[in-house]
Amino acid sequence: MRELEGEWKIERLGGLLPPMIDIRKRIDGARGETRFGALPVWPFRIERRAGRIALVYYPPFCLLVDELQPEASGSWLGRMMICGRELGRFRMTRNKDHNAT
Repeated sequence: MRELEGEWKIERLGGLLPPMIDIRKRIDGARGETRFGALPVWPFRIERRAGRIALVYYPPFCLLVDELQPEASGSWLGRMMICGRELGRFRMTRNKDHNAT
């Protein structure tokens, strides 16, 4: 999933998500992690699903899935889901300080 490789800043758009201060996603191939500052917090694997890309978290966060759709600007719109219900929406934009791998 080369189009997702690299580091991404996360912006909260709405819903029950907490403020996304210094939250990032780092993606390499079919795996990645959600990071808080420099700390990796939530590892995930990437799957293609019915026109979307899903970030499927590993235990103990395995009930969470982020569904992503590309935007024309090169960013991605995301929905954080828990057991098929939307918790909130976010946007991923490429971190200009880190190049895609």
